[in-house]
Amino acid sequence: MMTTWLAFLLSVWMKLFFLFTPFFALSMFLSLTTAYTEGQRRRLVLRIALALATVCLLLYFFGNVLFAAFGITVDAFRVGAGALLFLSAAAMVQRTPPGVAPVAEEDIAVVPMAVPVIAGPATIGTLLVMGVDVTSSAEKIVGCLGLFLAIASVAGVLLIGAHVERLLGKRGINILSKLTGLVLAALAAQMILQGVSHALAGAAGGR
Repeated sequence: MMTTWLAFLLSVWMKLFFLFTPFFALSMFLSLTTAYTEGQRRRLVLRIALALATVCLLLYFFGNVLFAAFGITVDAFRVGAGALLFLSAAAMVQRTPPGVAPVAEEDIAVVPMAVPVIAGPATIGTLLVMGVDVTSSAEKIVGCLGLFLAIASVAGVLLIGAHVERLLGKRGINILSKLTGLVLAALAAQMILQGVSHALAGAAGGR
């Protein structure tokens, strides 16, 4: 049983870590904070992590309410979120993160860094589906731990961003961002296939 929970925890952690596109987020973070001191960057990373945790927990726990309110099935949302995630992954593979002019410290913690750079539309859709897929309290708790680990990992990447940039350079970070896009494309394909197969199985069972 412990092995099963550990495998689930690691699965959620790694899936969310890639969904958060840490290396694309790092490129944006470095571009937005070129004039910041190390202390300012550390304080900003803390605020980004807190904002991201708040948004993600709301999505994770209240997905059922949103689906019920709009009358959307989980499988339909899974296909839609998977398609959006695939488009985001394709864009990430094809593009180079743009240069952005530095702005005031308080302006970027929630928007644009937490949302939509780290938790974009595709990530939001995926979190809603993940929250609905897990039903037991134990799964919810383990899922939350995986979520917090993923947020902490992304925060860690941002904290050591200056060192990573010196080690790999902007081109190296861009390559890692594109590799992340490939992983997201695979996750998107899995979501779409799962949604379609569940919908077809339900339609066949209803006949």
